[in-house]
Amino acid sequence: MSMKEFQFEAIKQKISTLTAQKESFYGKKYQGLHAEDIKDQKDFEALPFTDKDELREAYPLGLMAVPEKEIVRIHSSSGTTGTPIIIPYTRQDVEDWAQMFKRCYETAGITPMDRIHITPGYGLWTAGIGFQTGAELLGAMVIPMGPGNTDKQLKMMMDMKSTVLCATSSYALLLAEEIARRGIKDKICLKKGVIGSERWGEKMRRRIANELGVELYDIYGLTEIYGPGIAINCDCQSGMHYWDDYMYFEIINPRTGEVLPEGEMGELVITTFRKEGAPLIRYRTHDLTRILPGECPCGRKYPRIDTIIGRTDDMVKVKGVNIYPGQIDSLLKDVEGASSEYQVMIDHLNGKDILTLFVEADSSYDKKVVEHNLATLFKTRIGITIVPKVVDIGDLPRSEKKSTRIYDNRY
Repeated sequence: MSMKEFQFEAIKQKISTLTAQKESFYGKKYQGLHAEDIKDQKDFEALPFTDKDELREAYPLGLMAVPEKEIVRIHSSSGTTGTPIIIPYTRQDVEDWAQMFKRCYETAGITPMDRIHITPGYGLWTAGIGFQTGAELLGAMVIPMGPGNTDKQLKMMMDMKSTVLCATSSYALLLAEEIARRGIKDKICLKKGVIGSERWGEKMRRRIANELGVELYDIYGLTEIYGPGIAINCDCQSGMHYWDDYMYFEIINPRTGEVLPEGEMGELVITTFRKEGAPLIRYRTHDLTRILPGECPCGRKYPRIDTIIGRTDDMVKVKGVNIYPGQIDSLLKDVEGASSEYQVMIDHLNGKDILTLFVEADSSYDKKVVEHNLATLFKTRIGITIVPKVVDIGDLPRSEKKSTRIYDNRY
């Protein structure tokens, strides 16, 4: 994708500022580089990537690119392993993030008259507070629930007549199932759902939308790049618009680092050119998507990325075949009777890898038929033989946060 002139100039200016700070993260990383050496997009694409391991090594405040007196907040990545990544924010960063989030709500048709029910977590994680500040800037009423306590969630949802649900897809499904189980759908006033934090498939989307009776919108973001709110899909449901007046997106081949043309699937790389507290140049997100060519039918001029199909680091290799969760999501939508909920168990027994796929299915369908269809489609599309196990709806665990889908027991 061609870089716009204003983006190129903004990135050059940001690099000039960062390299002038000799002891800063980028002052050290780009030692000897001068912004005037970057004469075109090709020169920019020759710059080294920034990766998550480097951010961890900068713990606690090595990413800070302004004097400490300008930092008003920190957030941390939600990862549970290794050293956390600390991202400092200036007042302008916080305001910019709220503006982008407000734009997301407006893209989803949410107005100041809505009542926004927020279930993602608060604290070091960017989720809850991002949803809240964007909603407050919009002028909507915020119901800042945070995660957990489903009884209280549903009571407040009914009493406050919440019209918008913000949640992970896992928790949205849990709430939808609980509303159906309790027979209280007629007391729920939800119209829209803004769903983020984890990848989810079309079958899961349909289940949540049907059971809650809402329109659903994918929202995208990561702590290192502000947080959720840097991209969202519109009513056309044809990819997620991202805010290219704040960030520059590239898609690369995750193995070679080569920049791929528009429309090709690869790893998303993001450069921030307005971020102050911890700007990032060519940051490898490890998220797999593509930049969609052309303009959206909605008429918005903001470019779009496709639905995130997975991450380069959540891929598993079984019997020599690379498998991504997004492939399983896609497969399930074509298996009649199978629900959206699944778990994968990978074991190594008697010198062989064995992949067992547990899938929930409607009790009105013959389990053996569903299992046969699962195994046949998996072999045809993904290329390996599996052990299919169909279980009843509700048998697999539900999560108030992100669901774990793949358990690799070989190591």
